[in-house]
Amino acid sequence: MTVQDFARETDPAEMLEQLLRDRHSCRAFLPDPVDDEVIERILGIAQLTPSWCNTQPWQAIVTRGAGTTRFRDALLEQARGGPPQPDFAFPTGFHGVYQARRRTCGYQLYDAVGVAHGDREASGRQARENFRLFGAPHVAIVTSDAALGPYGAVDCGAFVTSFMLAARALGIASIAQAALAGFAPFLHTYFGIPEDRMVVCGISFGLEDTAHPANCFRTGRAPLPEVLTWHD
Repeated sequence: MTVQDFARETDPAEMLEQLLRDRHSCRAFLPDPVDDEVIERILGIAQLTPSWCNTQPWQAIVTRGAGTTRFRDALLEQARGGPPQPDFAFPTGFHGVYQARRRTCGYQLYDAVGVAHGDREASGRQARENFRLFGAPHVAIVTSDAALGPYGAVDCGAFVTSFMLAARALGIASIAQAALAGFAPFLHTYFGIPEDRMVVCGISFGLEDTAHPANCFRTGRAPLPEVLTWHD
């Protein structure tokens, strides 16, 4: 069933739920480029995202063609050494249920691609796929206005979700990548991002390589009672 067929046969809530279920973090892409018109439609839909006081703090830089190849090569070289330097501080640590969920996701990926537990060389190779953009033909670098602080980042997070759902609805796979934000100084220099804007994340996107083992697993979600508190 196509997305269009599904839309005709379901109500809006069911369609949204199905898009959320179908969307996943794609970790292997085909090299085929996405038409500019499709990319602009994805961004146009994402532009409808709500934001605080309608500030719309997000901006996106999108690579294509040789621009993606040059950026990928430069990023891989940059990623050879040095600690992360994100504009927004990374988590200081993962604990409790957050650590458990993170480990489960990691184990699922490693099992899918054949990385044995404890094989640091193989896990390192898989981690470097982030900086190869998982072979995607495009990446969007999302930034926010520095003066809006964490609230601008929250709005940008909503924009990223809208982008990925719109992409999924149009048959385009994607993955949001905080790993790219770890090289914020490089991104500022490479793309000429002014200092009054902060790098939130990257989104690699394109056509999914459905035959690649990295795309054969799906992460779970916590049951509603774990995240919901009623107050009467």
